[in-house]
Amino acid sequence: MIVGVVPFVGGGGPGLTESATANATARSPLFASTATGPIEEEPQIVAVASVERITEESLAAELKAEAKSLTSDSEHLAQKAVPKPKPIVVESVTGGSASVAQIRTAYAAAGQACPSNVGGGVSGAPSRSSSQGVAGTTSGDLSSFAYAYNSIRVANCLQPIPLSNFRYDSCMEERLFWMAESPSSNPLDGWGHNGTTRSDGVAARGCDGNLAGGSGNSGATVASKWWESSAHRASLYQPGSSTGGVCIAFAMTHGGIDEPYSFTRAAARWTYC
Repeated sequence: MIVGVVPFVGGGGPGLTESATANATARSPLFASTATGPIEEEPQIVAVASVERITEESLAAELKAEAKSLTSDSEHLAQKAVPKPKPIVVESVTGGSASVAQIRTAYAAAGQACPSNVGGGVSGAPSRSSSQGVAGTTSGDLSSFAYAYNSIRVANCLQPIPLSNFRYDSCMEERLFWMAESPSSNPLDGWGHNGTTRSDGVAARGCDGNLAGGSGNSGATVASKWWESSAHRASLYQPGSSTGGVCIAFAMTHGGIDEPYSFTRAAARWTYC
């Protein structure tokens, strides 16, 4: 049995041929290895000796004045909710993804601080196994990836993704199962983009995605690997892009038919909920 370490293989990253094919504009998946208001005084009660006659005209004028006062409330201004600053979307002047420096500059120019991280929880994964016994994505894999992914984003002045928007993806997992079930002793057999073949001729199944893998990897380490590869960063992190309605799909397998559990394959893609 031969078990090799899969360097971060695939489009746009440090692969076996050092080729880059990740496309930041494609939505289809691509391969890659943290008041209180003022205290009001009680109104004084003053006795008025004179009696004012109320007419229809005076009543109408009073109602009009009251309506106007409701549109310009200064007394309770300090008690009003402060609107949350809108996320800043930055377009690169070169046509590619905006750089972290460009994004920081844009926030500073708008008088805003960089985004802070979000709380909440991540949905689970089923920990299923393939027909040949390859272990699939666990809830721990998904959580590890999601927390690392968002930590990387906020450290680089990018808006975090809501944790509930990180999703287990069974279709990408099927592709990873197909790779892990290769009868070849070469762990790279079947590793690659759509159209990649397997040595035994079994047709590929499942869906494509940014790829990373090797011995001892976790959801957190692959999140870091994808950030460090410029093409995968553009595809999976999309710096400067709006995060409205975005979901991050993820899957991971452990081992293969002739590989230990510690040998992992992972896939992720930027998609929409």
